[in-house]
Amino acid sequence: MKIFRNPDAKWREEDKFREKAYEGLGKGQDVSGIGTSIILHSGKMHSFNLLGTEIWKLCDGRTVEEIVSELKEKFEVDEETLRSDVDAFLEHLKEEGLVHEK
Repeated sequence: MKIFRNPDAKWREEDKFREKAYEGLGKGQDVSGIGTSIILHSGKMHSFNLLGTEIWKLCDGRTVEEIVSELKEKFEVDEETLRSDVDAFLEHLKEEGLVHEK
C-alpha cells in the first residue's frame, strides 16, 4: 500500500527550527521537542518534530518500506526502532485524516 498526504491539509516547514534540530542532532542532543513543521487540517493545527516532518514529506505515494529505507539513510537508528516509530506515526496521521493509503 502506498501512503499519500491529504491534499486538503496545508503545511509548511519551519526552516529556522529545522536547522536548529539538525544542528542539535549533530551534537547528539534530543531534538524530539523541536517542531519543524506546521500542518493545518479540519480546524486543527499540528506541529511535527524533525522525524515527523521527514515522514510527512515522504507520504507522496511511497510504501512504508520505502519511507523506512529513506529515513535509515538520514537518521542513525536501528531499523526495528525506526519501523516502529514510522508505523505509530502513520497510524496517528491516518486517525487524524492527514494521510490515506491506496
